[in-house]
Amino acid sequence: MRVDFAFGKTGLITELPDGFRYRVLQAQSAKPLAHPNAGIEQALDAPIASPPLEDLARGKSSAAISLCDITRPAPNRQTLPAVLARLERAGIPREGITILIATGLHRPATAAEIREICGDDVAAKYRVVNHNARELKEHRHLGVTLSGTPVYIDERFVSAELHVTLGFIEPHLMLGYSGGRKLVAPGLAAQETIRVLHSPKFMRDTRSVEGEIQDNPLHRELLEIARMAGHDFILDVALGRGASVGALNPVRPICGVFAGDPIAAHRRGVEFVSDVMLQELAEPVDAVITTAAGYPLDLTFYQAIKGVTAAAHIVKPGGKVLLLAACQEGSGAAEFTSLLRQHPSDRKFLRQIAGAPVTIDQWQLEKLALVTAKAEVLFYVPGLSSEYYSTLWGRAFPTAPDAIQALTSSVGHNATIAVIPEGPYVLAKVANVSARHSPAEAPAPSLLA
Repeated sequence: MRVDFAFGKTGLITELPDGFRYRVLQAQSAKPLAHPNAGIEQALDAPIASPPLEDLARGKSSAAISLCDITRPAPNRQTLPAVLARLERAGIPREGITILIATGLHRPATAAEIREICGDDVAAKYRVVNHNARELKEHRHLGVTLSGTPVYIDERFVSAELHVTLGFIEPHLMLGYSGGRKLVAPGLAAQETIRVLHSPKFMRDTRSVEGEIQDNPLHRELLEIARMAGHDFILDVALGRGASVGALNPVRPICGVFAGDPIAAHRRGVEFVSDVMLQELAEPVDAVITTAAGYPLDLTFYQAIKGVTAAAHIVKPGGKVLLLAACQEGSGAAEFTSLLRQHPSDRKFLRQIAGAPVTIDQWQLEKLALVTAKAEVLFYVPGLSSEYYSTLWGRAFPTAPDAIQALTSSVGHNATIAVIPEGPYVLAKVANVSARHSPAEAPAPSLLA
């Protein structure tokens, strides 16, 4: 069977051997809007549970707009001009508008990436700055959440009179879905806040997973933080499937626009995306071949882990997951790279961090460990240096055919194999309610000791 996987900027076409029961899970998409720009304009002028953006901006002298960084295919070049036009029509001067790249703890966007994120015209005419989570002095302390998280948010966002976020909604490995509150925290939070949000307290809660916000404790925490930061208005979109896999903004069409109150508008968007994306299987599969959805999500191994965690929901305990990810920029940030080198055992890593102070980026490796402790994970990640292969908690292979051969030869004839060409863009679950939280999502109690 011939499959075109989302992989880097070019995709990866490969042949899967006969003799297996394949279940291909394609990313589902709503119908693209015939006139997306008109849809954006209408959403801003008739928002959900909120006055129009222009009315909110009237009488104010400053505004801050939080945008996704280069690792997210948010269509800012389509949404941002309409937002800026309304702010200026309302009387906010151009010099009073700050556009923040919500990097969280990711690296700062380069000048070329800022142009790609915002568009050349906006990048040239407006103040566009990177968030820097590592500089506490650049953040304002807003207090402590009810559960004890210290809240530090970028001063440039907090000090503005109007607080707006632009994003898009898709499944997220910890928060249930992206968008909305995520553009405030962790997007604009200091590392002192992010460490707590990404601690085992939240990471090991089986409700902090893809596709869940109703009872997701991390979702509730971020809503509280966003309220503390004065989050006023969101403009989130739902994106459809693109004309080619792995490409950035123009290729993925806008299928829905959700603007207005940060809670009500985001929830409406989540309902829309969930209705479109959810695919249920009658029972878990023996193996999964998946990706990290191509560029820009598979730029680093850190980001590519999301493909593994999404697949964990549908694989049997003791089953196998093969990740195909380009990882063009290697492993990720320095802290994550150091963790990869230091921990050859997933179980020991889970035990070690259970009661220890949280270190930067441990959460992503923790999410991977929660899967590898219950399933065998294989990797084709050519951009990741082979020096890390011995500490990946699974076998890595030099070519995609080698990796596919290793997986198929180990599962037995007629095994069920789910194939997910666009990885985390597919929200797949097992239909049986008791199986919705796969054993791969949480370690045995002994691992927490």
